[in-house]
Amino acid sequence: MASISLHTNHTLPSLLHSQTPKPTFSQKISLLSRSSQSQFHGLKLSNSTLLSFPSSSSVKSSILAKVTEGAIPPAFTLRDQDGKTVSLSKFKGKPTVVYFYPADESPGCTKQACAFRDSYEKFKKAGAEVVGISGDNSASHKAFAQKYKLPYTLLSDEGNKVRKEWGVPSDLFGALPGRQTYVLDKNGVCRLIYNNQFQPEKHIDETLKFLKTV
Repeated sequence: MASISLHTNHTLPSLLHSQTPKPTFSQKISLLSRSSQSQFHGLKLSNSTLLSFPSSSSVKSSILAKVTEGAIPPAFTLRDQDGKTVSLSKFKGKPTVVYFYPADESPGCTKQACAFRDSYEKFKKAGAEVVGISGDNSASHKAFAQKYKLPYTLLSDEGNKVRKEWGVPSDLFGALPGRQTYVLDKNGVCRLIYNNQFQPEKHIDETLKFLKTV
């Protein structure tokens, strides 16, 4: 019986190599803002701002909170708006509201800061202290506090060391520092954690609501 041989000039490897590889999600995307001072709830964008979107594994690690309800948060010592050193232990003995925010003067952060200011007497009535923390330096905090007449302490966490130690989650794939509020009882134990980047004023409502129950 005669055998039949079939030949082809195209092989599977050559066809695969001819295809253009698809870009991965982790590639950097250049985001150009239309104005040089675009702001997005605390994120200040300038022209040719480059955002790096990490892989899914790094996103998961960035939202893993280290401080949980029922735990005692890591101690810290930071400088306030007057350049004086302030330790977390200073507030022990009374409820303390510690809120982390992205940046001074950004729209969302200004609303949040002023909302805490407007309700400050309610916090005092509840026997609580209010402490705001961001990565801005003391001079920035001082100007921010003076401009909006903020009556409470603002602490400078340059390098975001305390933010990282407390495990404050980030937003926008790590590009935007998170907005998170912690309520500590008089013994320094965390009793409430509230996170809401896009409704900054709700932090005040939720915190006061909780303080009324303790």
